[in-house]
Amino acid sequence: MSVWTPPTKTALLLTDSGEKFYGYGIGATGHTVGEVCFNTAMTGYQEILTDPSYASQIVTFTFPHIGNVGTNDDDSEISNNQNPRAANGLIIREAITAPANYRNTAHLNDWLIEKDLIGISGVDTRAITAHIRDNGMFNAVLAHAPDGNFDIAALEADLAAFAGLEGADLAGQVTSADDYDWGEGRWAWDEGFSQATDGPHVVALDYGVKKNILRCLVEAGCRVSVLPANSKAEDVLAAGPDGIFLSNGPGDPAATGDYAVGEIEKLVASGKPVFGICLGHQMLARALGAQTIKMKQGHHGANHPVKDLGTGKVEITSMNHGFTVDRDSLPETVEETHISLFDGTNCGIALKGQPVFSVQYHPEASPGPQDSHYLFDRFVTAMRGDA
Repeated sequence: MSVWTPPTKTALLLTDSGEKFYGYGIGATGHTVGEVCFNTAMTGYQEILTDPSYASQIVTFTFPHIGNVGTNDDDSEISNNQNPRAANGLIIREAITAPANYRNTAHLNDWLIEKDLIGISGVDTRAITAHIRDNGMFNAVLAHAPDGNFDIAALEADLAAFAGLEGADLAGQVTSADDYDWGEGRWAWDEGFSQATDGPHVVALDYGVKKNILRCLVEAGCRVSVLPANSKAEDVLAAGPDGIFLSNGPGDPAATGDYAVGEIEKLVASGKPVFGICLGHQMLARALGAQTIKMKQGHHGANHPVKDLGTGKVEITSMNHGFTVDRDSLPETVEETHISLFDGTNCGIALKGQPVFSVQYHPEASPGPQDSHYLFDRFVTAMRGDA
């Protein structure tokens, strides 16, 4: 009679407080270091893992069925193919679910290997989530070794060398190196992606912009040009935009703001409409005189209620941010337009008397709720002078 032996634990999550979570490795082998956060979305694991805003983060998925729709090339959110950097790794409870979707082209595990992403399964994601809720996001090293042998001292040394996200300009690491035009609109059933028409010209500053934000701008009727994060205001205005878009991205807005905020101030002073999302929202707020702060657990998910203070309407939104605008620091010239109904943090601002506004959440929401697509139309209306 054969004796059953448990499978070898081939992955380890080692936290900066010394806790060890052993599980089963998925995806690429090796190790990676990052800040651990949790995401509560029930859909969109591929979009989450390819969102540049997750650079230097390891994502814990609270939903158990990860892999069930497989992967495909269309659902990647990375717009910069020269430097395709996004999440550093993933943590899931169950083994990868077998794909069952007509759009699937590759099993999630194969896709993770191709993208050089390391993951761990078979760990208690509820315990990790509870730890983050109680104590805040933490730094950790995630290792995958097929033989189950880990050099703990070497992993601890790499973890100790990781400085964390505060003070980190990660937008400079994920931005495009060159200018380019974007012409692809949103995807539609049996039609594929639409194409740009001759509408208002938007210059998008790329701090780690997601593809679907660019697609939503096109869908709203814009012609879109993308410029790198470190572009000067003079270069942006020389492109002849009808409006300027400040994109999402990773890292500390104060660090990226060292070179970007002064340029944003000049763009606001130009009088042209300005629209920001996520990191772009935070840096616009800093350019208008507000401050940003690090959050304890952040907001990561596709089910976050946000109240529009002007209409009283509640939007269900998609969020991904670990920093927030300090609402108490907003100057008199800035109106708070949206707040989170989870914790009351700021989720939107507008400059009084000018077509300048931004939101913390992701109105492009692919996948997720589409309650906030009106913001792209508002931007187009402002560019056409109808506001």
